[in-house]
Amino acid sequence: MNKSEALQFYANEVAEIKEAGLFKGESLIVTPQSAHVRLEDGREVINMCANNYLGLGNNPRLIQAAQKSYEEKGYGLASVRFICGTQDSHKQLEAAISHFLGMDDTILYSSCFDANGGLFETILGPEDAIISDELNHASIIDGVRLCKAKRFRYKNNDMNDLRQQLIAADANGARIKLIATDGVFSMDGIIADLKSICDLADEFNALVMVDDSHSAGFVGKHGRGTAEYCGVEGRVDIITGTLGKALGGASGGFTAARQEIVDLLRQRSRPYLFSNTLAPAIVAASLEVFKMLEADTSLRDHLEEITAYYRQKMTDAGFDIIPGVHPIVPVMLYDEKTAAEMASRMMEKGIYVVAFSYPVVPKGKARIRTQVSAAHTHEDIDTIVRCFCEVREEMKK
Repeated sequence: MNKSEALQFYANEVAEIKEAGLFKGESLIVTPQSAHVRLEDGREVINMCANNYLGLGNNPRLIQAAQKSYEEKGYGLASVRFICGTQDSHKQLEAAISHFLGMDDTILYSSCFDANGGLFETILGPEDAIISDELNHASIIDGVRLCKAKRFRYKNNDMNDLRQQLIAADANGARIKLIATDGVFSMDGIIADLKSICDLADEFNALVMVDDSHSAGFVGKHGRGTAEYCGVEGRVDIITGTLGKALGGASGGFTAARQEIVDLLRQRSRPYLFSNTLAPAIVAASLEVFKMLEADTSLRDHLEEITAYYRQKMTDAGFDIIPGVHPIVPVMLYDEKTAAEMASRMMEKGIYVVAFSYPVVPKGKARIRTQVSAAHTHEDIDTIVRCFCEVREEMKK
């Protein structure tokens, strides 16, 4: 196949994606991230699909901290951490995350994708086993693929199946066993059963790893994540997460873990050793985030209340939503083209939502994944639910 034929092959693949109703476009935003944003064409829309859970994406206090950092710490460090890429603020942020999550130590990455990508191959070898939830995030899946440990997969949040996989890992002679799970499964908003997972880990002498990207900062009474929510603080060995969702909304990730694990990651984790250090402005703003979270819980409290309000309104209106308490609220439509059409019609009414279809979710499980933010008001929620109802009626005609 020559170059022209190869390019035509790719073009045909994209055409097939469009024909199947699976094409993922991009809407250009010309304002900062917020509950209300303006698109390039001038439309003002209510944003119902951001990971901006605490509404901090445009917070003045964080912006001021970032601006100040440019004067004190510069724009970038042009280096990896172990050469000359570590400033005092990096260590301060790692200490702040460790304290907030109740972990021994923390190591920063440029993203949680990198944190997960650099975890498993560092701490597990061919003699070991990783037991992973089938609905784990793509970053965990890719990280596991890089690892030479034996792989076992259990059905989503199914503790009976997890037990069977642990038995199989033992029968296979696994030296170290690691259970890996999302704290919150991002397509469904379902919180992992960490209490049962930790109980099984104790029974089978396994380690527990949780990706708390969709929970750190707002899940749990003090926002300390799924371990707090499930009452297993101190029993989880590894917590990975992102600074790009609730914790400011920019970028950056972390692994908070037992001291021995963090020490080894600093020596051998490839994304840490071979990627530039986290930018000083992000570090400075992130430090302010943790100061805010330690001071009070008002943002997560409001998020909890308005999420419950939205879930009740959608349920009362007869929509098929996945039950739960998380601000990820999937509106299940099952058919890819129906989901795409509903999302398009909602956008026309000024509600920014996105259809999710294969391969992001399994075939036949198409949905509009809505996400509540602490920046939303009750008036916003009333408008969103009303528009969903109007579009549903319009699509019946």
